[in-house]
Amino acid sequence: MSEIVKEAWKKYLTQLQLHPLRTKAITAGVLVGSSDVIAQKISGVKRLQVKRILLLMLYGFAYSGPFGHFLHKLMDVIFQGKKGNTTVAKKVLLEQLTSSPWNNFFFMMYYGLIVEGRPWGLVKNKVRKDYPSIQLTAWKFWPIVGWINYQYMPLQLRVLFHNFIASCWAIFLNLKARSVTAKKD
Repeated sequence: MSEIVKEAWKKYLTQLQLHPLRTKAITAGVLVGSSDVIAQKISGVKRLQVKRILLLMLYGFAYSGPFGHFLHKLMDVIFQGKKGNTTVAKKVLLEQLTSSPWNNFFFMMYYGLIVEGRPWGLVKNKVRKDYPSIQLTAWKFWPIVGWINYQYMPLQLRVLFHNFIASCWAIFLNLKARSVTAKKD
């Protein structure tokens, strides 16, 4: 079994080398879709919401993967390959003050308008109401992920690492939402 995993990893790394943007986009789509399947199962749905899964996979493929690809390339250009704790801290700070707020805002808009199909007014009010607490929560968790990512992950694996953690985070949030709902029942 471990030979199969080793061979698959080798092929993945080859694709990452030959076609980095495409590979990261596909990976992000698969991870977002997988985490939503797990989240739906945990929440107890009888039938998977396939349309929701596909729309979330589209988000990962068309936005999350490519955005991460270009963000990390840009960070390396801005910081010119510098390493060390000060540089890592600057990268994390820059990411948390720019892409983190934007990504949370964009995801909330995408989810409300596209995935749920809600009208603009309802989505705008939900974002206005929920965005501050979501962003504050993100700032408690994601800087640690960013630190690990910039400190220990090679450039070509940063998007994979981030998307994997994001998938786990989505499952965790679903469990948390479910436990809050269960307590109310």
